[in-house]
Amino acid sequence: MILELLSVVAPVFVVALVGLAWARSGTHFDEVSISRLVLNVGIPCLVFRSLTSLDVPPAELARMAGLAASVMSMFAVGGFAVLKVMNLPAHTYLGPLVFANSGNIGLPICLFAFGDAGLALGMAYFAVSSTCHVVLGGPLFAGSFSLRPFFRSPLTWAVILTVGVVASGVSVPTWIARTTTLLGDIAIPLMLLTLGVSLSKMHPESLGRSLILSFVRLALGLSAGLLLTTLLGVEGLTRKVLVLQASMPVGVLNYLFAQRYARSPEQVASLVLVSTLVSVVSIPMLLAWL
Repeated sequence: MILELLSVVAPVFVVALVGLAWARSGTHFDEVSISRLVLNVGIPCLVFRSLTSLDVPPAELARMAGLAASVMSMFAVGGFAVLKVMNLPAHTYLGPLVFANSGNIGLPICLFAFGDAGLALGMAYFAVSSTCHVVLGGPLFAGSFSLRPFFRSPLTWAVILTVGVVASGVSVPTWIARTTTLLGDIAIPLMLLTLGVSLSKMHPESLGRSLILSFVRLALGLSAGLLLTTLLGVEGLTRKVLVLQASMPVGVLNYLFAQRYARSPEQVASLVLVSTLVSVVSIPMLLAWL
């Protein structure tokens, strides 16, 4: 069991550590350009390839998308209540409690733990989560709302195109399938390397608060995933992937939003770092239980 868990978890954190070591060595890593490449090319191609080439029923993918939207709504309600009790500002801390790292960490874990079918379901969750994060994350930190990021995001159009192809049953030409496979394959390793580079720049601030909120993030994900799947009678791989993706640590994009809108970025950075360190223990335990 231990070796099986290591085979799933170790590659994810080892690649992230390579990124961290690279940054610590002082060697240049163009984080901005690589992040744009991943978000604008790699991830859209990975979404298209994963959801159009695998034998996962469209109804199952649609159900996962609906479950993802539902658990994130539960995160928002539960997170807002917790922040009220802790007397912490929602504009700074609600985003990190709602939007987890279902991409950088969640996707490779789904792939290594559950294979291609798990990756496809994980992508369905990630597509909803990242779209909501792009649309709502900025406004949450900024205090104003705009749909412009939604329409400007390549991921949005990749999801729309993918849904159309899957729903219609159209056969994807071989050259398109192979091109999106090549470009999609860059996404996961570059995401993990970028995660490591990002973590190298973060330092713990208010460690006690960050630790408490890290466990709140984990508890919200685990409880919402289990409650929803139990109430709706969701079983099998869909249940496992949902619970796993919902229980990921705080997403790095929250730090970027906090920095852009001057919402205590050092506090959010600490939360990202500490929750990721907690996940080194929580993810293997969760996988063993699942």
